[in-house]
Amino acid sequence: MYPEDYLYSTEHEWVRREGEDLCVIGVTHYAQDELGDVVFVELPEPGESVEANAEIGSIESVKAVAEIYSPVTGKVVESNSALDERPELINQDPHGEGWIAKLRITNPEELQELMSAGEYREYLESGG
Repeated sequence: MYPEDYLYSTEHEWVRREGEDLCVIGVTHYAQDELGDVVFVELPEPGESVEANAEIGSIESVKAVAEIYSPVTGKVVESNSALDERPELINQDPHGEGWIAKLRITNPEELQELMSAGEYREYLESGG
């Protein structure tokens, strides 16, 4: 359920590296499951600089509104515009087509602070 080649934050976001300084971020299956049916997503704007652990957008579901936090520092290269028309992609495929944004990371060392898939599963099992 949690891809082994991704990294995970305590805020339930994931990071997938694509090359030296590019990464894709999204929310985990656990996060979307807790939210319920997603009806709207506020995405970061391309060109926007983001800081690690800072809010970059939000997800609105039938149950609640949740903030999206960037797990890493960088610049937004692309946002997933498909979510404008189909926010439910976050529920249907949170680790794939439901991605949030692509970032050009400026501090790769921050990736070392994130959890592996195994560590994230243990985090969830411990009530995280």
